[in-house]
Amino acid sequence: MQEYYSLQQELLVATLACTGIIFISVWIFYNLNIALNYLIGACTGVVYLRMLAKDVERLGNEKQRLSKTRFALFIGLIIIATQWRQLHVIPIFLGFLTYKAALIIYTVRTTLPSDSK
Repeated sequence: MQEYYSLQQELLVATLACTGIIFISVWIFYNLNIALNYLIGACTGVVYLRMLAKDVERLGNEKQRLSKTRFALFIGLIIIATQWRQLHVIPIFLGFLTYKAALIIYTVRTTLPSDSK
């Protein structure tokens, strides 16, 4: 279980690091409104990742399947973004997907051989 908690912590830190870098980049190249929309999506993605981690943690001991309630978080966010004029769907959606970028970074980092001898 310790290895799982270490992985969970590493993915969370990678997601937050990606979020910070991308937020600042979007703010510089676009504007603060788009960057804040991205940040809303990225924060929702972090919450989604935490909910997924808790769900996986309970898998086997208490439950046999993963719950689908965390999808309601994403669906609710997209519905709010489409209805509220100040929010933009694309930056929010891409912000939500930031946790997937952290997963890709982790996967590439762990599969490539390291030169530490």
